[in-house]
Amino acid sequence: MRKASVDRKTRETDVSVSLDLDGTGASDIATGIGFLDHMLESFSKHSSIDLKVRAKGDTHIDFHHTTEDTGIVIGLAIAKALGERKGIRRFGSSLIPMDETLTRCAVDVSMRPYLIWKVSFSRAKLGEMDTELFKEWFQALAQNAGLTLHIENLYGENNHHIAESCYKACARALREAFETDPRQTGVPSTKGSL
Repeated sequence: MRKASVDRKTRETDVSVSLDLDGTGASDIATGIGFLDHMLESFSKHSSIDLKVRAKGDTHIDFHHTTEDTGIVIGLAIAKALGERKGIRRFGSSLIPMDETLTRCAVDVSMRPYLIWKVSFSRAKLGEMDTELFKEWFQALAQNAGLTLHIENLYGENNHHIAESCYKACARALREAFETDPRQTGVPSTKGSL
């Protein structure tokens, strides 16, 4: 039942997202940015969120708008699918190794969006994608899904591994946080709402 579809069209991008938080990690991704597609497929697989993304944007300028707006729309769809956020675990964390790289992520599905990003890259691009855009994607996701999101690359050398471990760590943390808790029937907050 925790499914949502969101469409967002601006003069810069046209993005459509459908997702199922209780899926199996099936993905159908087409953003026009090969490396971003790869990251979103990994994000879907490791979060077990079924994710369909269609994005068209002004990639003849650069990949910024398409990357950011994809994060915005996925975040909006997550927020819509979560609804009042009743019965979820709320918190999640993960520690993901990829060969020489280790990245950790902690998340609070709090409705208080905030991103802590402690990730550095030694290359300006991966494929054709600017590495600075990864932060923009996670910022957009956190703001629009209502997540307090902390991502830290503890160490690593391979820039591909660093980027991918961030998406996988976030995915696994979200999977844990979005899970329903049989001991929690209401909103997991002493305030009574998130």
